[in-house]
Amino acid sequence: QVSPGLRTPRLPVWLCSVSGRHGVLFGIDSRLLSDWKSERIFHLYFYSGQQEQTQTAHLTIDTHSHHWEEAQREDPCGPQKRHRGLEMAIRTKWAGATISWNGTDPFF
Repeated sequence: QVSPGLRTPRLPVWLCSVSGRHGVLFGIDSRLLSDWKSERIFHLYFYSGQQEQTQTAHLTIDTHSHHWEEAQREDPCGPQKRHRGLEMAIRTKWAGATISWNGTDPFF
């Protein structure tokens, strides 16, 4: 029999497979599971266990930002214009969200 904790997690957890690499994306705020108002600005953490990752990545997700204003400041031909796989996966749940890596070099 499956434990109720496995059927209904107490904290948000997603297992990710992006470009054949696996990782865990998780949050420490249980309100993300039950209160849509907490989905304004929140924090998620990502760990892949890959050699290039030395610590858990701390991501800030902003679902109400004006991502088109940020795009105007970027070089349209620059390397930042290309979306990262993990960010695209996050946007399947929160379309149009702005994702900050908080000083960590994006590695996934």
